[in-house]
Amino acid sequence: MGAPLSAWPWENFGIFKYLLYGPFVAKVLYERFYDEEHSNSNNLSWCLHLLILCGLRGLIHTLWTCYGNMLFLVRNRRIVQQGVDFKQVDKEWDWDNFLILQALVASIACYMFPFLQHLPPWNVKGLIVALMLHVGISEPLYYWVHRRFHGDYLFTHYHSLHHSSPVPQAFTAGNATLLEHLILTAVIGIPILGTSVLGYGSATLIYGYVLIFDFLRCFGHCNVEFVPHQLFEIFPILRYVIYTPTYHYLHHTDKDTNFCLFMPLFDALGNTLNSKSWQLHKKLSSGSGNGGPVPHFVFLAHVVDVTASLHAPFVFRSIASLPFTTRLFMIPLWPCTFIVLLAMWVWSKTFLIAFYYLRGRLHQTWVVPRCGFMYFLPFATEGINKQIEQAILRADRIGVKVISLAALNKNESLNGGGKLFVDKHPNLKVRVVHGNTLTAAVILNDIPEDVKEVFLTGATSKLGRAIALYLCQKKVRVLMLTLSTDRFQRIQKEAPLEYQSYLVQVTKYQVAQNCKTWIVGKWITPREQSWAPRGTHFHQFVVPPIFSFRRDCTYGDLAAMRLPEDVEGLGYCEYTMERGVVHACHAGGVVHSLEGWSHHEVGAIDVNRIDLVWKAALKHGLRPVSRTTQ
Repeated sequence: MGAPLSAWPWENFGIFKYLLYGPFVAKVLYERFYDEEHSNSNNLSWCLHLLILCGLRGLIHTLWTCYGNMLFLVRNRRIVQQGVDFKQVDKEWDWDNFLILQALVASIACYMFPFLQHLPPWNVKGLIVALMLHVGISEPLYYWVHRRFHGDYLFTHYHSLHHSSPVPQAFTAGNATLLEHLILTAVIGIPILGTSVLGYGSATLIYGYVLIFDFLRCFGHCNVEFVPHQLFEIFPILRYVIYTPTYHYLHHTDKDTNFCLFMPLFDALGNTLNSKSWQLHKKLSSGSGNGGPVPHFVFLAHVVDVTASLHAPFVFRSIASLPFTTRLFMIPLWPCTFIVLLAMWVWSKTFLIAFYYLRGRLHQTWVVPRCGFMYFLPFATEGINKQIEQAILRADRIGVKVISLAALNKNESLNGGGKLFVDKHPNLKVRVVHGNTLTAAVILNDIPEDVKEVFLTGATSKLGRAIALYLCQKKVRVLMLTLSTDRFQRIQKEAPLEYQSYLVQVTKYQVAQNCKTWIVGKWITPREQSWAPRGTHFHQFVVPPIFSFRRDCTYGDLAAMRLPEDVEGLGYCEYTMERGVVHACHAGGVVHSLEGWSHHEVGAIDVNRIDLVWKAALKHGLRPVSRTTQ
């Protein structure tokens, strides 16, 4: 059993904790439709004020977290370079518990002090009084209590939760125990209640003070130093008036220093000011002290569709930590997201959106801001290739060892599986990898050994060709769906003479009505799926995945591999993949990097390397992921 007031009363409620806002909503609706006095009044209900204030406070924390995760903007000014992992995301999942608590406390205060329900909209004197109460009471009270929480008992049973997050973020500011937030509620409430009791309270004061309080708390936890050091050099007194993210970060590393709420003055008076505060701040704010190491490996991803772009780690951190699925709240955001995506398209830059460490090596994900449908527009081909080329040249310029191309970025009709760039720039030091060798290996090793016949769509694609050539040498009959006899014959001639008879050209889906192993490399409709016999399993390497239409058949996921257990800083799911799982082409680039191979992996797949790449992946701790859905 935990210490008293260390747990939240509603910690087991899950999403149902938000029902605690229900009485406020009910009172607002009652006053709007049934209470004539309130329905005829132009003044907003105090319950509605509380709901609006909670919404704005949540928005402030969310926007600050989004900003802190926009690596393409802040990577050179990040204080802690480590990524936010799944453990921290889960630990801070209920960061907003304090909003519910303070809404409930505020409602009690409104009943105890009825004059709080009828405050004027504005009072200038109140702002001055509140500032005096904040500096004179709230700041020293917080400083004193905060130091007490760093004693052995209080820290172990209460405050250690807040310090357990390795990477400070805005959500970390709200991640604390019930007792801590009860005290913080008093710290916030003293200036508001005191000013109101003195007759200078106003609605503007409450909104302004609470939102600025949250803004500064998030600012201190954002893990990005953007306050210019020149400001403190010109006005030295400001060093003691307002803290910085660097200042607060030092408190998390040296727990006996920098205890202030917002004003370092009280640390100076209490002799707890960290001597490194201004020196480190200058180093970080200049952007010269933390540019970050050069990544060994880059995965060049792309947006699948507009809704999926909301799955980026810098949009909704919690949503990005779960496998992607379309959620109802995403639908209203679609128009705004589409406009932002178009703006990024016009900007025509690749963006760093995530990273993780594996075996001490930095792996980054860059994204080309192009939606999936854009790759199939003939007039967009040149622009897309230009963006990919710029990303490859940038990676080469900064010293990246391997850059791997995501599914559509290596489309055969687009750039020949990356061959276009290698041919155009023969002196590249960075190795360009399409990763399809490992993708083929994952698919092939997922096929049961006793299978004697398969039906293959997308048969003349890079992957289709490699799968067909590999299987025919295992004496598996491959029904290759293609209308191009020339392309089929070219592939057939690549097989050893004694195995060529195992490759069979077919032109209709009806031919596969007795084959229970389908390998789908080209999108097929539910009608085309209907030709498969009952009990068929659909392996697939098509983007996006086909619909799971048949209830009497099973569907495999896209080829994927689970990263080793020692991966660090990974806190996002790659599209629909589970936590710690990446697409096989991504994993193929990882293996290429870990092995230190010096060749480019572009163009056609070398069938003779499939088993070699597979064994290398297993050697480095990557494991295949095979999940079947009905």
